Order: sequence, then structure tokens, then C-alpha cells
Amino acid sequence: MRADGLLTADGMVYFFFAGLRTDRRGVIMRLTCMFSFILLFGLAGLVVFIHLQDPVEMVHQQGLAPGMKFEFALNAPKKGCTPNNQYGTSIEAAAKQLLNINQDVRTYPPYQYSASLHNSNRRQKKPIFLRRDNKKYNERKLLKKRKHFLLKETPILMPINSSAVDLMRMEEDDRNSNCKKLYEVQRQRKKLMQDICLKYKSGSRRIITPYHVSRIFVEDKYKILYCEVPKAGCSNWKRVLMVLNGLASSTKDIPHNTVHYGNYLKRLDSFDRKGIFNRLNTYKKMIFVREPFERLVSAFRDKFEHANNYYHPVFGKAIISKYRRNATREALRTGSGVQFKEFIQYLMDVHRPVGMDIHWDHVSRLCSPCLIDYDFIGKFESMEEDANFLLHLIGAPQNLTFPRFKDRHSNEERTTSKITQQYFAKLTPVERQRTYDFYYMDYQMFNYSKPFEDLY
Repeated sequence: MRADGLLTADGMVYFFFAGLRTDRRGVIMRLTCMFSFILLFGLAGLVVFIHLQDPVEMVHQQGLAPGMKFEFALNAPKKGCTPNNQYGTSIEAAAKQLLNINQDVRTYPPYQYSASLHNSNRRQKKPIFLRRDNKKYNERKLLKKRKHFLLKETPILMPINSSAVDLMRMEEDDRNSNCKKLYEVQRQRKKLMQDICLKYKSGSRRIITPYHVSRIFVEDKYKILYCEVPKAGCSNWKRVLMVLNGLASSTKDIPHNTVHYGNYLKRLDSFDRKGIFNRLNTYKKMIFVREPFERLVSAFRDKFEHANNYYHPVFGKAIISKYRRNATREALRTGSGVQFKEFIQYLMDVHRPVGMDIHWDHVSRLCSPCLIDYDFIGKFESMEEDANFLLHLIGAPQNLTFPRFKDRHSNEERTTSKITQQYFAKLTPVERQRTYDFYYMDYQMFNYSKPFEDLY
């Protein structure tokens, strides 16, 4: 600095770098304060989260060691096939009291629906009248939110092989040869499913989340859990469950839209953890499957060969756009006219333009049979015999039989093995092999033979 007070060039440089050091200190201090604030905020959130949790929901069910098997007696069956009830009714009553199962199911008189039964809206809510000073209601609402949050975040730990009932037992003096055959068929199907699970998905613990039970429908009156497999008789099975629940007097009285969009059957994931756990371990769990290629063709015919205001614009447009060369503007605009070969290209593409759909997803993923120990395994190919046998076992009304009518495209022939062969004949051997590999687990788990000789 000169004597007259003016800065030299060296002085300017000194003050410039001094200013940079001062700004750097300020930035560091601000970052430190910001990090400290975020850390304190996170700790406060953790404390609030722990405070809000229900201790009952946090504790795993004690006394249920891995390997424990749950077996309770069936309802008193009709004359004929009589399962062996070696436990008696006392343990069943004790189990009900111990687990405190809520079976308060709303029913309707025969030949009557609720006032809104024919409403096709999927989401329906009851009117709620509130008072601002109703503290009890607010507390219940807050508790429900807590449990819903915990249910979504906390998995359900299940003992392995935890079957609610043993449908494979029967009295030794039962001379009905047909019943013996059906019991033996069920025993073999269940053993095969368990063997495949042990081979490919072995494990000693079951971690079940609400996602795994989202396809399972609940019927509390007869204590039934039914896992929905689309294109394997699910529409008529839902009708049967609605009749059992008292929502209708006959399966013929329930239209298609009411079955799928009426939302009158409860799903298992709508219950809290305790409700899910109790039902998985005390209700009869059933699943019905179908030959994978036949089920796939049935889904394609239903969704792409008939007018559909969802599958055509969502799936059809994306499939045609990616897999059809020189597609017309009309096809790209509407998504109609998807060919079976294009559909298979979409299904086998690891980078699908649209996601998977329940109508052609694997049964092993829809119903998680390696996590959930199903008591009854039925097949579409023997639907009438299997379904009526199951209705017999649960003690259903004698006049209730499984319906065989086709409520959609009733004038069209059902998808058979012959029709399935015709569709797959349009594919190359490589495409058929890849499709078979895609459904390999379903073929193995449910004992379906290879549909083509050139498959390996």
C-alpha cells in the first residue's frame, strides 16, 4: 500500500484471496448447519415413528415354531366321503376362541341384493357422519392408519407347511371308490407342488407380504380362501363364494360386471396383519389352475379378438407399434387386430413396452404356492368334479353346484387343446420353446405334460 492510501496490485491480490477464504468459511458453516438440521429432523421422525407403532403389531406370533403344522377339523360333511376328524370339535372351538376370529359377515336374504349391488363402480364407501368433538372416532381412525402403515411395511412370518386343514384324510371304512380316488388325486397334487417348491425355492421361513395375498378372496362364513387365477374358472368361483356368503341365492342371478367390479368379496390384503395371519392358518385355502398354453390362448382370444376399451388402447397400441412393420395409422390409433405372433413377441420381450398382466402371468407368481400352503388344488380340465368335491368337503348346501355356463362370448366355442394347437402352430419352434420355458414352473408344479413333441 502506498503512503497516499491507494492499494497496489499486490494489495488487491491479498484482499481478493482473503475474501475467498472468508466466503469458503461461510459456505462450510452453512453446510454444517444444514447437515445438523437434517440429522436432528431424521432422529425426531424416528422417535415419532417408534411412538406411533402398536407394540402388538411389532411382536411376531410367539409359540409358532418353524415346522409347526396347523390342522383343524372340517365342518361336518355330508354322507359319502368322510374326512377323519381325529381332533374333534373341542380343539376347533378352542382355536376359534384363542385366535378370536371375527366372522361378523353381512349377509342378505335370498333373491335380494343390497341396494347398490348392481353398481359397477369398483370403489364404494359407506357414508360417515362425524362430529367435531368425537374424540373416540378420531382415535380409531388414527389407529387404523397406524395399522395400515405397519401392514404395508412389515412382512408376515409364517411357519412352513402351515396348513389349516388336512383334506387328504378319510375314514378307513369309507367304501366309496370315487371318493378314494379324489382324495388320492389331491394328495398327489399337493405332494408334487411341495416337492417342486423344495427343489427350486427351498427355505425354512416364509416371509409373506400383503402383495402375496392380494389375489386371495375371503369367504368368512365357510372359512374359505380362494386365490384367483384368471381364465381358470375364476368368474364362476366368485359367484359360488357370493352364494356361500349369502349375497345371492343362485349363481345364475349374478351378472358378470357384479362379479368383477362389484367389490362385494373381501380380499385378504384388506385385513390387518392379525386378520391375515389367522385366516391363513385356520381357513381352507384353494387354488384352481389350467394348462398354461391353453390359458394363454384363452386370454388372447378374450382380450384381443373382441372389442375391449382397455386392452386395445393400452396393450394393443404398444404391441402393434413395436412389433408390426408398416403398421397402418388406424391400427396404431385403435390398437385393434393384434396377431397372436405379435402377442408372443411382446410376452417374450425382456423390455416389454407395457408390463405384465394377471391374465397371462405365472400361477406361481399370482398365488405364491411356495409361500402359501394350499389345502386343495383343482384343475380347469376336471373343474366340475374337483369343484363339487370341494363343495362337499366344506359342507356347502346340497343344491349348490359349480356353474358351467359361459357368461361372456357365450356363442363362441371354449378354448380347448385343439384350438390351442392351432394358435401355436403359427409360431416357430423357437418361439414355442421360449413360451414353454416362460411357463416352465407352472408346467412342473401342476403336472402338465409338454404340449408339443419338439419341446425339450
